[in-house]
Amino acid sequence: MDAMAVILEAPERLALRPLALNPMRDGDVRVEIDWSGISSGTEKLLWTGRMPDFPGMGYPLVPGYESVGRIVDAGADARARIGEWVFVPGANCYAEARGLFGGTARQVLLPSARAIPIAESLGRNGILLALAATAHHAIALGGVPELVIGHGILGSLIARLAVATGGDAPVVWETNPERRDAFGYAVIDPADDARRDYAVICDASGAADALDLAFARLAKSGDVVLAGFYDRLSFAFPPAFVREARLRIAAEFTADDVTAALELIETGLLELDGLISHARPAAEAAEAYPQAFTDPQCRKMVLDWRAI
Repeated sequence: MDAMAVILEAPERLALRPLALNPMRDGDVRVEIDWSGISSGTEKLLWTGRMPDFPGMGYPLVPGYESVGRIVDAGADARARIGEWVFVPGANCYAEARGLFGGTARQVLLPSARAIPIAESLGRNGILLALAATAHHAIALGGVPELVIGHGILGSLIARLAVATGGDAPVVWETNPERRDAFGYAVIDPADDARRDYAVICDASGAADALDLAFARLAKSGDVVLAGFYDRLSFAFPPAFVREARLRIAAEFTADDVTAALELIETGLLELDGLISHARPAAEAAEAYPQAFTDPQCRKMVLDWRAI
């Protein structure tokens, strides 16, 4: 069968058109997607053509690893799951395009084990599970941060998780005044912060100068955790040398991070409301993608597939 999908034909060239799906296997499920998120980190690199040459990289490709919807069909080994509402962390199911990361389509096929059951009551907020798990992974790796750099969607979730897990509320830096809304923690202009002894700093800005910003404010033998995805990073060595700085890089979240994030969401300790700032019909994907990457007021863009 065919599925309507967002396709990056080449950098900054996007189409919305049907794609043939691979045949369903016994352990697969077919999910009808209602909502999918646009990542302002990895997908921006795909959009601009600056994504490093990972396995599976190349155009044309279907992006997306933040989708939610209902299982509407399944192979012989997964029939009992029909009707479940699930989170889809990507899919590689297209006969005519690469699935990197493959979740931004009206219908997707994926192995049953990769379709994560979530509460349908979350609605479009369910697409935030991947970012919540990413935030949990960064904290599990480096400890609860005293300072978070950047109050975009990931920085917000890292700060909310720090509070949700019982840690002290971190300070959050944000240069954009429109993103200084707080949720149980202080969000300030970095120019107003004189402190220079943060033991754990977590960068969620994805900025090229993140390390220079962090090392200048780090305590002796402190940790800097990079939670974003970066094209290239460099830094002045002396501030890091003086502080004997330690650098940690948070990679992809694990199944344990997903489980932990879901538990916090389901118990109400981690709130997801107020994080999605923009939603557009999937038919407007060609306009939604550049807006997600360039509009300073757009913290998180989601596509609504229900009308397709």
